Amino acid sequence: MPVRALPGAVDGRAPGVRATHEGILRRQSARESAARTYARALPIVPVRARGLTIEGADGRRYLDCLSGAGALALGHNHPVVLEAIRNVLDSGAPLNPLDLATPVRDAFITELFRTLPPGLADRARVLFCGPAGSDAVETACELVRAATGRTGLIAFTGASHGRTAGPFDASAGPHDVRVTRLPYPQDYRCPFGVGGERGADLAARWTESVLDDSGSGASLPAGMIVEPVQGEGGVIPAPDAWLRRMRQLTADRSVPLIADEIQTGVGRTGAFWAVEHSGVTPDVMVLSQAIGGSLPLAVVVHRDDLDVPEPGTPTGTFRGNQLAMAAGTATLTHVRENHFAERAAALGARMLSQLQGLVGEFPCVGDVRGRGLMIGVEFVDPEGETGGAGQAAGPAGPVGKPLPAAPELAAAVQRECLRRGLIVGLGGRHSSVVRLLPPLTITDEQAAAVQDRLADAVRAAARCGGGAAAAP
Repeated sequence: MPVRALPGAVDGRAPGVRATHEGILRRQSARESAARTYARALPIVPVRARGLTIEGADGRRYLDCLSGAGALALGHNHPVVLEAIRNVLDSGAPLNPLDLATPVRDAFITELFRTLPPGLADRARVLFCGPAGSDAVETACELVRAATGRTGLIAFTGASHGRTAGPFDASAGPHDVRVTRLPYPQDYRCPFGVGGERGADLAARWTESVLDDSGSGASLPAGMIVEPVQGEGGVIPAPDAWLRRMRQLTADRSVPLIADEIQTGVGRTGAFWAVEHSGVTPDVMVLSQAIGGSLPLAVVVHRDDLDVPEPGTPTGTFRGNQLAMAAGTATLTHVRENHFAERAAALGARMLSQLQGLVGEFPCVGDVRGRGLMIGVEFVDPEGETGGAGQAAGPAGPVGKPLPAAPELAAAVQRECLRRGLIVGLGGRHSSVVRLLPPLTITDEQAAAVQDRLADAVRAAARCGGGAAAAP
């Protein structure tokens, strides 16, 4: 499918095409809940898609750097995924045999084990649960509670682990129920105002103090859950040394470490699993999104000594999705055999380096960060007063407090991107971070187009003063 520089009107299509497009959007707005997220910010009606490209009902074409919130590791409708799905459909195999053993299930588990971090694969068990990432987090939390006999959890500020009760408690927000939330280290808005290695060390010391201080108000937890890169939290990579400290702290105290690889897994960050950057082997991994090859699938991978659930423990009716397992096997294999993780590392580093030039060009761009093909651009108010949220760390140390977040400007950039045929997401504490999650199959030419369109969108939004940018 060809990619146009700037999508235009309707390309000579019938006059009714746009009316159909607008009618679908109008009916969605009238009939669906206001809880819609992506549909509210991205008023398009996708009808065809291949790879990085989506074609809307109005005839426009877009470069999709949302990728189903990271679920599309190989992009839309990749041939190996479609072939795997067709093979299952044509075979007459049952599509949902619950947790009965099937050849499709066996092939998926075999391929998943080939990719697991060293130290986990040789003693791992796979627990299938409901099809969403939230289900996997909920299942993992209950697993470590049952295995340890303890109830509390440690999570981190800015976390996003899902929307069901347990994951929601562990996510960032004012809902502390059975979760102790501790500082997640970062440079740009360091909670200690120093950033860099010093900020990460202080965050680790705080965690150690909470674990060991009988007066901290937190008893020894059932587990610690951490994202190796916070995605919805604003694309914040965990420092490798800090993550190793977390591994050591938990191991020394017999606290299971849960790695949330729902959005970071399957090559996204430049390693097959993001924990591999730091050499950490977690006790539990929660996996979803890309492992289903674009279809709903979620699993918990855990050490065999944590395998305490009794038969019949609720894990979800749709834990036997054969189409998702087949698509997932094809995706895992294709990413592994074609070294897409290494490709993501190289291309992502190049894109990150080039996009960091936006910081010097536009005062409204506060920070550009990421890992592999998981990149975030944080927007700030250049006329606002610096707050007390921390300091940005440069090579020589702190360089001053960051400016206030600018969510309206980020939303304006997202709209301007859409006008230019580029789909991006938003994230961060105040939804002030524009997020890029392109498929691992993105070409160098497409990557350049993405960067050009994003820079042009930033220029337009900054010129309009943020909120004045019009929707397409």
